[in-house]
Amino acid sequence: MSGNVGTTADRYLYLVRHGEATDDESRLTGVGREQARALGRRLRGVAFDAFRYGPLPRAVETARLVAGEWGEGGAVPEVSEAAGDYVPYVPERAELPAEHAALADRLADVPADERRRGAELAARARAAFTGPVPDGGRPRRELVVTHAFLVAHLVAEAHDAPPWRWMGLNPANAGLTVIRYAADRPAAVLCFNDLSHLPEEARWTGFPPALRV
Repeated sequence: MSGNVGTTADRYLYLVRHGEATDDESRLTGVGREQARALGRRLRGVAFDAFRYGPLPRAVETARLVAGEWGEGGAVPEVSEAAGDYVPYVPERAELPAEHAALADRLADVPADERRRGAELAARARAAFTGPVPDGGRPRRELVVTHAFLVAHLVAEAHDAPPWRWMGLNPANAGLTVIRYAADRPAAVLCFNDLSHLPEEARWTGFPPALRV
């Protein structure tokens, strides 16, 4: 990241995928509500400077339950379209290594307007959520309750990975990811998919057995 070290401050971006949702995605399941409350307790005491969440019901409910564990004085949650559920980048088959070319087929049916919209929202998310804080001062901590694709996209971007590489990452429901952005060094992923705040039975929801560790 570029910037003058003397006029910028570190940003700590806390990214969270929403809790487990019902099949129609209209609300959280009982487990999803438990996940959100446990996350709120985990983050209690962190002095967040901003708290944003996506506009879909499962992110809205997660954010409400997280904030409900904090009491008075926390950052006021704000809805952000850039924290919504969209495909941030659709690669062309030719971009992918031969052994991974089939990944392109997973997104082949995404309409052109959704591809454009996703790219626009991803650019807005990078502009709003990432990089050191340009006005300096103390380090800034920000929480974003969002969806799996954006978490994966921002983690891949923090590692300067090829833009298609987000497709190989699998953020967990209510898993905590923290990225540090500083002016004098590359972005650092401090943790990814941290589930230590969740009881064993509420971890890895929606994941096939091969991805559970």
